[in-house]
Amino acid sequence: MARVSTTERVFASLRESIVAGEFPAGSLHSIYRLADLLEVSRTPVREAVLRLADIGLVTIERNRGVRIRGVSVADVREVFELRLMIEVPAAAYAAAHADAETVATIEAELSAMRACVAHDDEAEFTAHDRLLHHAIGAATGNARLQAEVATLRDSIQARGASTISRSRDMADVAQEHAPIVAAISTRDPAAAAAHMEEHLVHTASLLMEQVATPGEDVVDLDWARGLRDHLYLPGRSASGPSPAK
Repeated sequence: MARVSTTERVFASLRESIVAGEFPAGSLHSIYRLADLLEVSRTPVREAVLRLADIGLVTIERNRGVRIRGVSVADVREVFELRLMIEVPAAAYAAAHADAETVATIEAELSAMRACVAHDDEAEFTAHDRLLHHAIGAATGNARLQAEVATLRDSIQARGASTISRSRDMADVAQEHAPIVAAISTRDPAAAAAHMEEHLVHTASLLMEQVATPGEDVVDLDWARGLRDHLYLPGRSASGPSPAK
């Protein structure tokens, strides 16, 4: 049990360091150095690194060490395809089923994001952005869903990919969340789903353009059409009844 506990601690510490940018994308680290840094044996570090590799934060290079992953156009597309599949229905579900306390939490996180814009606090802004999405997922009562969304976000953000101060500013991001929150607050599942789709597709498109290698990567700005057309069964909206069999 002690080794499991140490592995969990090492995993959490390394994950936080990557997310915080303390280990830059592309940097290479040996298991020995990480073990010395964390003052633990190499075994829990190896186990933690395998878990980090599983969620896409690092790659393991034989006889060299652990490399912090950068992000590619394909990475962004794959992550946001999954986020669309998860978070669009979750937004619709929140609008239909979230209790008053959860709705109040979602509204409070948007207010906190706006306050961070006023104070130009990007770190806190990003934290409240994550908490807003987490609260929407909480309406489903599915902890695995919330954890998966967090992991997907980390797999991009931990590698230094962000649109803030590059493709748009914090105020723009907050404004994109406003109609999602409004639709949830007014109990409009179809609108909540549509606005969540719009936000995620726009974010992914901006990120893909940012990380694209000039002359090599061609970004299809209509990348999500096929997926968006089939997020729901034919003839069924985000809130409508199941089609007749």
